[in-house]
Amino acid sequence: MSLAEEFKFCPACATPLVPRASGGRARPICPACGRVIFRDPKVAAAALVEREGKVLLVRRVNEPERGKWSLPAGFVDRGEDPRRAAERECLEETGLVVRVGELMDVIYGAEHAAGADLVLVYRAEISEGVVNPHDDADAAAFFAPGEIPPLAFQATRTALDQWQAAAGGILARRGPPASRE
Repeated sequence: MSLAEEFKFCPACATPLVPRASGGRARPICPACGRVIFRDPKVAAAALVEREGKVLLVRRVNEPERGKWSLPAGFVDRGEDPRRAAERECLEETGLVVRVGELMDVIYGAEHAAGADLVLVYRAEISEGVVNPHDDADAAAFFAPGEIPPLAFQATRTALDQWQAAAGGILARRGPPASRE
């Protein structure tokens, strides 16, 4: 959907908007009051929760990608700390209270019209709770690197590729187990 289709009238004076160049691209502009309409990016926050070498994923009950798996994630509300958003979404979707740690990555790319433009992926640790899927997930489970089910989004694939590469790097640095001869 183009900006001209999304925004038809000026929010300040209700004059019909017209597309004009502003800031190097066409944007809806009000010919009466000069207001330029900027479409802010949608931001989502995700929690990458690891336990015993496995990662927590949720199965989606809503479109798009219904029935496929993703990290517990959702949109950051205006005025909400993205770290708290990742914790909130994980609780809503899995029943687990988590504590967000380091920012793992910021992944760009809106995959569908209602999706996020930016996904902030945080590593998180379980503080309390038991896995109890709800909200927009009908299942939640931990998966080992070789057991990953069909994934819903490229952002999840990218984050899991990084997670697996880091896990492989840790194993490679440790080397093989010592022999017990």
